[in-house]
Amino acid sequence: MTAKECIKGRRSIRKFKSEPVDHALLSEIIETASYSPSWKHTQITRYIAVEGDLKDKIGAECTSAYQRNGEIIQNAPLLVAVTFIKGRSGFERDGSYSTSKEGSWQMFDAGAACEAFCLAAYEKGLGSVIMGIFDEEKAASYLNIPEERELAALIPVGYPDEEPAAPRRKPVEELLTFQS
Repeated sequence: MTAKECIKGRRSIRKFKSEPVDHALLSEIIETASYSPSWKHTQITRYIAVEGDLKDKIGAECTSAYQRNGEIIQNAPLLVAVTFIKGRSGFERDGSYSTSKEGSWQMFDAGAACEAFCLAAYEKGLGSVIMGIFDEEKAASYLNIPEERELAALIPVGYPDEEPAAPRRKPVEELLTFQS
């Protein structure tokens, strides 16, 4: 599969088969995703694989703002919590910000890592959807995320039980401008 085929073929999957995701396969996907770019090669992204009762508890108790996310989490055989180490990406060694983006560069790195993870999963036949609407504080407490890390996203993962069509894309002429 070419990069173009992977990017164009991947969809957000919200319905999964009950088949579990092999831990060795997940490790292989994380190894591939580890090549995602990061600020000054800080590699701040960390992943937590969640299965069973804890996954279902997060789905039931951390998604009241958008309950459909809870259903998706509970339907998936695996939930990946994407976290990052705070205060490194976009920061200088003395703790000051490197750019006018201040601390938001951390989320940029986490977002790039999420997409790398989802593309690597897709290449291996798995579906995923990146979620941002959930009770971050409650989910972080259930996951025992240490103080020096922050929860960026939740990604339900599994073998797809749907084949969504590609949504319409804006034309390149609307997306791209040239200046000189």
